[in-house]
Amino acid sequence: MVKREHYKRVLLKISGEALAGGEGYGIDTDVLEIVANEIKEVRDSGVEIAVVVGGGNIFRGVKGATKGMDRATADYMGMLATVLNCLALQDSLERKKVFTRVQSAIEMRALAEPYIRRKAIRHLEKGRVVIFAAGVGSPYFTTDTTAALRAMEMNCQVLLKATKVDGVYTDDPKTNAAATRFDQISYLEVLQKGLKVMDSTAISLCMDNKLPIVVFNLNENGALKRVIHGETLGTLVHS
Repeated sequence: MVKREHYKRVLLKISGEALAGGEGYGIDTDVLEIVANEIKEVRDSGVEIAVVVGGGNIFRGVKGATKGMDRATADYMGMLATVLNCLALQDSLERKKVFTRVQSAIEMRALAEPYIRRKAIRHLEKGRVVIFAAGVGSPYFTTDTTAALRAMEMNCQVLLKATKVDGVYTDDPKTNAAATRFDQISYLEVLQKGLKVMDSTAISLCMDNKLPIVVFNLNENGALKRVIHGETLGTLVHS
């Protein structure tokens, strides 16, 4: 049993669907407010935090591609959707006096800084929340893979995957009442069992670089801070 750590620098991955709330699409401002409050509380405790937000609440590239759209075009549209979510999160945080920077992998200087690794690290060191937009800037890569990549580039100690469930289960707990939750699981088991934690590229990237992942329910009050401060919450994916 691996003991949980108190993390000093983290990357938080939030799905676009999580920001949609009960509607399933668009941005739920009440959910956005909750997420911003959680991030502010963590930042105020002295933790350096970077964020990757998905775009599935606005447009999903894969779904667009399955309906006949060119996959690369669909993925670029998905990347632009993440920019909308990132700007919404930035606005919510800055209204709470939290200094932020949005860095985009696709250059759009009127809205965000271009992604520069050293500059992003410097922002974190100064206590700013860095929000990464537009994925990795190339099609065929998900925001899960973006989160894994950026976490390693920022020298984060952990990748925090915020979801609507409280961890990784043997099966979908919504459809299978007998599904049980893992407290800890290895990367290899996740891949072998086909568990829907993150996509296989992201899991493999974390496994190769020994970056732990914690999957938890962001809707649980104070969950983000509790995970960061070492409480046994959600599921730890490690080597």
